[in-house]
Amino acid sequence: MSRVGKRVLLIPSGTEVLVKQNIVTVKGKLGELTRTFSPLIVIKVENNQVTTERINEEKHTKQLHGTTNSLLSGMIQGVSVGFRKEIEIKGVGYKATLKGNQIEILAGYSHPVLVDIPSTLKVEVPKPVSIIISGNDKQQVGQLAAVIREVRKPNPYSGKGIMYKNEVIRRKEGKKASK
Repeated sequence: MSRVGKRVLLIPSGTEVLVKQNIVTVKGKLGELTRTFSPLIVIKVENNQVTTERINEEKHTKQLHGTTNSLLSGMIQGVSVGFRKEIEIKGVGYKATLKGNQIEILAGYSHPVLVDIPSTLKVEVPKPVSIIISGNDKQQVGQLAAVIREVRKPNPYSGKGIMYKNEVIRRKEGKKASK
């Protein structure tokens, strides 16, 4: 049996989990998330705990078991605590600014790059070289962070670029250093 799938998820106080057939709605202090799950996985809510069980032992059902439990865990954490990603920008002249519902990024191109911010996420730019993305949907927070990082990936030779906070970039030596 899947170790992740048989995990029992505790529902924190102030959070409510509703299951109607295979549609799960999680409500908490940071909002509400709804997701439709496969009918091959049975989701039970009892005594402030959420458990998942599969209806058969087929390979596809076993694969869905752990995934369903993990997605439920993310939903519960999202509406109670939330998710947050921090991004750092390194490089001379590289910076970011908020312009309405877009982030304007100057990353060494001849033009600024504009990235749209989804309405469900909150983006802060405390310093021109730092971006903080927060929200209750783990997938959306990670996706926006990945799109911003994709504007100028970190360069392993110079160390410049857009990277996650505390991300370790393996540095390479150039041609001159090898001689």
